[in-house]
Amino acid sequence: MKRIAAFLLMLPLAACFEPGEGAYTVSDYLADDALRAEQLAKCRENPGQLAATPNCENATEADGKARLQRMNKALGG
Repeated sequence: MKRIAAFLLMLPLAACFEPGEGAYTVSDYLADDALRAEQLAKCRENPGQLAATPNCENATEADGKARLQRMNKALGG
């Protein structure tokens, strides 16, 4: 009976997570410009809910690193 009660209490939590969306690393976002751009667009569309999520933080970090890499390359480095 306790297991059933515990299951019923945890069931609403399952609705809080989007299915199939795992966290990508900063390296993943650096390697895939399209993935990074797509995630950043989502983050900018809804910053109140998404800004503190791992994917938004990692995509933002990767975007900063990609910008630094492009600037370094443009300056001949």
